[in-house]
Amino acid sequence: MYARLFHPDLERIYKTVAIVITLCTLNACASRVETQDAPAAVSSEAVNEALATSEKLFSQRHEVKNLRDAVAALGKVRNLDQRNYEVEWKFAKYSFFLGKIEANEKDAIAAFEKGRDAAKIAKRMEPSKPDGHFWFGANLGELSRISPVTVGLKSVDDIREAMNATIAIQPDYQGASSYDALGQLEMKTRITGGKVEKAIEYLEKGIALEPTNSNIRLHLAEAYFAADRDADGLKKLNELIAMKPHPNYVPEHESAVVEAKKLLAKKS
Repeated sequence: MYARLFHPDLERIYKTVAIVITLCTLNACASRVETQDAPAAVSSEAVNEALATSEKLFSQRHEVKNLRDAVAALGKVRNLDQRNYEVEWKFAKYSFFLGKIEANEKDAIAAFEKGRDAAKIAKRMEPSKPDGHFWFGANLGELSRISPVTVGLKSVDDIREAMNATIAIQPDYQGASSYDALGQLEMKTRITGGKVEKAIEYLEKGIALEPTNSNIRLHLAEAYFAADRDADGLKKLNELIAMKPHPNYVPEHESAVVEAKKLLAKKS
């Protein structure tokens, strides 16, 4: 056996000192981590400035950089310990629009996921308001479109619930787009029970509430074609191409017109 190198009492003193030093070191590290992780308070002025900046950038969303900057501006004032309802739902909205025009699918998924999560926070904060419900369902719907098997199959009920909640609170919210979402949901799930007739019912209700919604008109035309109502479908496409766009949604109208012309060419 090896001989003991230190006197027992001296060894106990060294062990005690070592333990104290270790505990002090751990406590110091923990304090530093806690300080680093704690989000700084955000002033109301900073929040208002971010909201104004992001709204201006969103109005110029024909350039993807502006949408990225709008999302980034709100991202800087999001705070885990100081949630702001308007910041959360607008972050979800702008993330949705960003995901729609991101060329890279990975970037689009990231935008939709962030939008979904922010909207979930918003609807928890203000369940009696439509914003969180709608943008949660909208972002989740796009994630389902990209990944119909891994996301879509298990998200149908959540999307439907979100859009029905929006309709119950404010049927014409976002240009009655909840009806558009429900109509598309019926069309996309025909294999598992979705019905064209139900889709048409939703879309006709939506267009009655908001005649200037270009996407509803396009999707209603598609539903008419699926129901072998070609004359009605052609009529809706021609109406869409000729109609004056809603001033707040010119980029979306232009995209819908492009799709309408493609569909019209196939049917002519």
